[in-house]
Amino acid sequence: MAMKQTRSRHEALALGAEELLKIYRHMLSARRTDERMWILNRQGKAAFVVSCQGQEAAQVGAAYNLRPGHDYAYPYYRDAGIVMTLGMTARDQLLSLMGKGEDPNSGGRQMPGHFSSRELNIVTASAPIGVQFPQAAGTALAFKMRKEDGVVLASGGEASTSGGDWHEAMNFAGVHDLPVVFLVQNNVYSISTPEPLQVAGSIAARAEGYGFPGVAVDGNDVLAVYEVARGAVERARRGEGPTLIEAKTYRLTGHSSDDDDRRYREREEIEEWRLKDPIPRFERYLLENGVLDEEGRDEIDGKVKAEVKEASDYAENAPFAESGFALEGVYAVVGGKR
Repeated sequence: MAMKQTRSRHEALALGAEELLKIYRHMLSARRTDERMWILNRQGKAAFVVSCQGQEAAQVGAAYNLRPGHDYAYPYYRDAGIVMTLGMTARDQLLSLMGKGEDPNSGGRQMPGHFSSRELNIVTASAPIGVQFPQAAGTALAFKMRKEDGVVLASGGEASTSGGDWHEAMNFAGVHDLPVVFLVQNNVYSISTPEPLQVAGSIAARAEGYGFPGVAVDGNDVLAVYEVARGAVERARRGEGPTLIEAKTYRLTGHSSDDDDRRYREREEIEEWRLKDPIPRFERYLLENGVLDEEGRDEIDGKVKAEVKEASDYAENAPFAESGFALEGVYAVVGGKR
């Protein structure tokens, strides 16, 4: 009697080859854009980089479940994978990095990582850690009051769970059964503070105290994150309330381009985590399951690199904002005078 063939993971998730390649491309675009940002920084053309490298699976896997322009995203400063999955581009990221007038986030006012798009419902964050969570809960409350089926994704690092804003948002969301997904990307270090000195106990388990589910997931496995996030988004859209996802991942670079991480972590630790790098890991899965071959891989990578180069060239040559723009939107205009 013939043995029944076991379905692959993506088939069990009802993901076809086209969707898998989109997910792969989103992850690769975020990585290649980030790598270019570091080059520009080291060339003295960009002042500051906050990296997403190592966290692309957590970001893309979660964001791929959202409806761009319908749902809302409250990202944190590493979330290039989230915003690019929702529709922002390498050009957008590089214009922001270089503070140019066409920067869609702020016209060159904000530091990099303060993502924003009215069209895509991506809300910019303030600099203090964790303030996006109560704001996200407020947007989720608006969806509920209007009887709309929108979902809010609010993202941050493990350090943000130590602040009052996060706990207040969790409690508020739990009390009101709000359609919000809290994504915590636990990347092991809060700047230079290792997780055991920053987080007591399990982050995912904290959700129980606020009356809704919490789940920990391998944040370097994009399909695992996608599956957990899909369940959370569907649950929120059905009106069943919030979910907390703790995606356990790793920050492959320093905290920022100004950080010397040699002072608090060993090179051997980073190399061990590089073996779990989410992009080569997903690439191996696609190769093993016949979704991608080496020629196709090289073709996708070549196209992504060309897009990033074009975006970089464009951003370098784009003009800065006019000096008067610095005062626009800062002071109220009363009777024709500021």
